[in-house]
Amino acid sequence: MKQRIILKGGTVVCKGQQQKLDVVVADGKIALVAENVEVHPDDMVVDCSGKIVCSGLVDLHVHLREPGLSAKETIATGTAAAAHGGFTTVCSMPNLSPAPDNMEHLQQQLDIIERDAVVKVLPYATITERRMGDELVDFAALRPYVAGFSDDGSGVQSEQVMKAAMKAAADNDCIIAAHCEVNDLLRGGYIHDGEYARLNGHRGICSESEWAQIERDIALAAEAGCRYHVCHISTKESVALIRDAKKRGVKITCETGPHYLTMCDMDLKEEGRFKMNPPIRSAADRDALVEGLKDGTIDVVATDHAPHTAEEKSRGLERSAMGVVGLETSFAVVYTKLVLEGVITLEKAIDVLAEAPRRIFGLGGGLCEGEAADIAVFDLEKKWTVEPQKFLSKGKSTPFEGWQLQGECCLTMVDGKIVYER
Repeated sequence: MKQRIILKGGTVVCKGQQQKLDVVVADGKIALVAENVEVHPDDMVVDCSGKIVCSGLVDLHVHLREPGLSAKETIATGTAAAAHGGFTTVCSMPNLSPAPDNMEHLQQQLDIIERDAVVKVLPYATITERRMGDELVDFAALRPYVAGFSDDGSGVQSEQVMKAAMKAAADNDCIIAAHCEVNDLLRGGYIHDGEYARLNGHRGICSESEWAQIERDIALAAEAGCRYHVCHISTKESVALIRDAKKRGVKITCETGPHYLTMCDMDLKEEGRFKMNPPIRSAADRDALVEGLKDGTIDVVATDHAPHTAEEKSRGLERSAMGVVGLETSFAVVYTKLVLEGVITLEKAIDVLAEAPRRIFGLGGGLCEGEAADIAVFDLEKKWTVEPQKFLSKGKSTPFEGWQLQGECCLTMVDGKIVYER
């Protein structure tokens, strides 16, 4: 009999409840979740007293940059960062070289994942060939190997192409995860078209560039009957449109990021670490996102972890590359700024970070007997300062640099194997 691992004395947070329970792991699975489990001489015991034990976090929106862009991040460094943050599954975005638009290109990524990943990585395939927005990929051929289909980094501009994609998604029972952006409304903008842009002479990205495409896609998704997931929403109008679509029975889900929930454009500084797409928007947008999270309109918090080289992020707001990292700060930002401040409960935080992504994407797992032992343990008392030089990710650019946070991952386990330990 293989050695059992017993996570002893922790508070298990699962399915909206907290309870002091032990978790027994054997043969890569959760063998038992119960009170006061008897310890055998051969057992490995991990003392979780004073800590919470939960399902491993799931990030539906991560850029691992490999193949093709490994100066920014690799699957090895990105998944090490994920484990450090308590994530046991990440879904990797397809803006790669080559883009995963056929099995030959996807296989290059799958081979690196097999070799180097320390957590589970589920890639997205592209919606269109080379993410150019014109020719659809072969949904049926790619479906068994991917989390879903996304042209992330650019919106599908053609209504006819998106309509055909949604029919293909419905026919193959898979998810379209859409980056919503109308190119004609961007007008050279690079931060939110709001007060900070006006005061400091920057070109703004209007909110309509996001919500207008969401509005279009909701109508298409309702017609096709497909499962439609909206990536990284940032505007109050997006929240209202999705709330209404859910009430009408559209099969729609969505995510937002920790930075959109905790910052507004007046928090910006003249540094590349505040530049991402979509941009951090107004206080009214932030407040609407928080309300959307509270009432269930927003299903998931995902990081949009998007590493770049230091040089690419050193050129100020106008000229730096779009994207910030988030895997190693996500839990602590949500816990510090939303849970400790009484905005949401701890149970809700675990749901949007771990359980809802599993439900929506059919990933299985969770802290139930017989499931894969994908588990995170967090020390909620631990206070720490965000120091990017300590990140395991190659990317160091974060708007949370210098923030005082509370809540730290102290153990991450994937299929019963400890992949990170504090």
